[in-house]
Amino acid sequence: MGVNMAFWNTGGIQKRWMLRNIGMIMFVLLLFVAASTFVIATNLYSSMKNDLANRVRVDTNNLAMYQTKSEYLSAVREFTDSYQDSSKIEVQYLLNNGKVEQSSYSLTLPGSVINSPDIVQAKETSEIADWMGKNQETGERILSVSAPLVFDGETQGVLRYVTSLRLVNQQILFYCGSIILIAIAILLMIYFSNIYFVRSIVNPVVQITGVAKRIADGSYGIQVERRSEDKLDDEIGDLLKAINDMSKSIQQAENMKSEFISSVSHELRTPLTAINGWAETIMNGGTRDETDVKKGMGIIASEAKRLTTMVEELLEFSRIEEGRFTLSVEPMDIKAELEDALYTYGELFVGEGITLSHSDCEEDIAPILGDPDRLRQVFCNLLDNAVKHGGTGKKIDTAIFLEQDEVVITIRDYGNGIPEDELTHVKEKFYKGSSLARGSGIGLAVCEEVISLHDGTLTVENAEGGGCKVSIRLKYRKNVL
Repeated sequence: MGVNMAFWNTGGIQKRWMLRNIGMIMFVLLLFVAASTFVIATNLYSSMKNDLANRVRVDTNNLAMYQTKSEYLSAVREFTDSYQDSSKIEVQYLLNNGKVEQSSYSLTLPGSVINSPDIVQAKETSEIADWMGKNQETGERILSVSAPLVFDGETQGVLRYVTSLRLVNQQILFYCGSIILIAIAILLMIYFSNIYFVRSIVNPVVQITGVAKRIADGSYGIQVERRSEDKLDDEIGDLLKAINDMSKSIQQAENMKSEFISSVSHELRTPLTAINGWAETIMNGGTRDETDVKKGMGIIASEAKRLTTMVEELLEFSRIEEGRFTLSVEPMDIKAELEDALYTYGELFVGEGITLSHSDCEEDIAPILGDPDRLRQVFCNLLDNAVKHGGTGKKIDTAIFLEQDEVVITIRDYGNGIPEDELTHVKEKFYKGSSLARGSGIGLAVCEEVISLHDGTLTVENAEGGGCKVSIRLKYRKNVL
């Protein structure tokens, strides 16, 4: 009882569902009970009428065999007086004026006048007629069937059969009660099955809502518990899984963002320390040797360039996050942009002792639609990564070629490669993995965004024989001018 009261005291979807469902079902069941009772009562009353009508028809036909009127009327009186089934049916012989001439039931006295509708109709139409109503003397509901007594073409009176409806009404009440009990049983089954069904939906939703609020309050990574009794293999289960995945993703994003902030802080601090140290040394005259001064200025320039690169990456990332990252598309020479990037990094390769091997496309590549500045930025970023992460191999291979309807650019280093479990994450924002090389962790994410906006693909994989290979595929359409 406490559980049911608690249920009805709750608001929301449970109560609305139950009130509307149970209300509609109750209405349907009431209609069913009423219709069933009506049909049963109609059939029982009709059966009784037909039975009495058949009896009176047979009896009047049997009385019609007499030759004279006196014999006929005498037989009617004798039949009425000695009727065998008088405990259930009363037989009355009435004259044309409505007076009772003879009755099989002692309470109906001869001389009594009865003018019920069935008697009047039987005399007027000379046909069998029936009527249901209350007995004027006892107030009991009765069914009467009257047939005209016709002899030699003249109506001599009316033979009337009367029976009580008490037993029939009791039978109707019994059937009605049985139907009501069945309807109540159906209602209870539906009620409890609805409670179970609604709670199987609402309870997980309430649980998920609570977890979602905690996630909104900052409890990232919290999971919705899956109870053993819950069969969540439907849409609710999908929602639960989605919330858990979202919470886990938010936690991972927050962890990566924290690691990113820590990493960027460290990455910024290192060059700034070098710049400040050498700037103060040179400014204070701590060294007057021209070689040391030149070396210090070189370090300042190099570290300043690295700071500029990181700031540019951060700006690009900010534009991506805010949806302001756009392209200036125009017909461009993809080979020329790649060669410019290679030339830009040529001195760096020499300084690092890295050998560059470039395989050019043997056939001419027509201009393609793209943003030259963004694509050059991608090439430079990937070449910089090849130096930082694969420089130990002291060799970098690059290539550009046509493959069916695509322009393919590959950059391959001969370093240690990428651990297999990190390959699927290297293009994620803030991800740095186990690499000890400097960087913000968003360079590849920016490259991926640029290539995606060009309707191309960027893949990172470990190359056969060691090292890492990055492939860029851009759609190639001739005659874009």
